[in-house]
Formats: sequence, C-alpha cells, structure tokens
Amino acid sequence: MTRRSAALVLAVLLLALAGAAGSARAAGYRYWSFWDRSAGGWTYATQGPSTARPGDGDVQGFRFAVSADSQDASQPRGAASFAAICAGTPARDGAKRVALVLDFGTAADAPGGEVPPSPRTACARVSPDATTAEALAAVAKPLRYDTNALLCAIAGYPRTGCGEQVSGQEPGKTSGQASGGDGTASAAKPGAEAGDAADGGPSVGLYAGAAAVAALAAAAVWQARRRGSRGNG
Repeated sequence: MTRRSAALVLAVLLLALAGAAGSARAAGYRYWSFWDRSAGGWTYATQGPSTARPGDGDVQGFRFAVSADSQDASQPRGAASFAAICAGTPARDGAKRVALVLDFGTAADAPGGEVPPSPRTACARVSPDATTAEALAAVAKPLRYDTNALLCAIAGYPRTGCGEQVSGQEPGKTSGQASGGDGTASAAKPGAEAGDAADGGPSVGLYAGAAAVAALAAAAVWQARRRGSRGNG
C-alpha cells in the first residue's frame, strides 16, 4: 500500500465516522420536560415532578416537544405570572397555591395522528406538603405514567407513547428526553444511564469508532512506510 493509498483509506474512514456522529446527534426524544419559573425566566427543573415540592406562589411549567437533552429542550410559551394565573383561586388556610403552565407543543412535535391542545394555565390549590405531581393531578387529569414512573401524558395528551426516540430524519418533526416524571433528575431522558449519547455527548460507539479509525490509519501508514523502505533497499 502506497502512502497515497493510506491517505485515501484514512479519508474514507473519517467520512464514515463523521456520518455516524451526525446520525447520533440527529436523534431526539419526544417527551414532557419540566421547568421552574423565576424572575429571570424558565429554568430546567433539577428534580422530577414527584419529588419537587413547590412553595406557595411558585410557577412551574411543562412543555411537550422533541429534543435531544436539557440544553436543547423547548421552554413553555406564554406569560407565566402567578398573580394572573391564580387570580381566580383565593388563598386558603392550610393550603398552598401553585401556578402551572401547560404547553402541549406544536404539530411538528406531535405523535402521528394527534393534534396538540392549545397551551393553558391552571392554579392548583393543594396541601402544603404536596409535590408538583400532586398539584398537576389536581388540575390536569388524566395523567399517564409508564412502569418506571415516567410522566407520559398530561390531560390525556398524547394518547400513546412515552419518551420514545425520534429520528432527526422523520418528516415534519424537529430534531434534536425525557421527562423524569417521577423524578429521576429533572427531566432526564429515557435511557440516559445507557451512555453519554443520551445526554448529548459522544456515545461509546463513537469513541470505539474513533479508536478503530486511529488504529487502521496507523496500520496503513506503517505498512506504506515498510513497503517504501523495502523498495529503497
């Protein structure tokens, strides 16, 4: 193998690896993400709805969309003032009020055959120690969870599916997890524990591919040099 051939082999292998990396980045998940609202805007929640315990006057939001991870997740849309959302729900002794913003997403992110409801808000009046999941259940039934306590549907939407992976090539869909409906950290995507790819980082397969390219390239260059030295001898 000449040095020119070795360089060609290396280029082909690098192109193949780049294609694999692009495919990994294109994958996303269709899920309900969970958010906290403050004066500075929306912040991706650090707990799941079933462990978070909001205080009286807090504003929290849910957004259904396709995204790759928390950095890529779509925020709830619209105004989110506690005073406006809970204006019609008076305070009561022995209870707290939590304002919820429910954004069912866009048609582009909807599962096939489903139409997302319009975004809406609700004021949940619940016991002082209630979790976000309990507040949500008070105003947005029916809720649907999977066997791992992952929040799959709010107010019955969507009818099917739960944090499924969606290819970035799927027509009409945005590319780019899943909400820890129980609350494994914030809205962690399903399968996040399986590898860094679920967190938007390189996967084990990608690292293995890089190692393979490096090894093959080194072998090709070594062989080319070896043949060249023989020819010169």
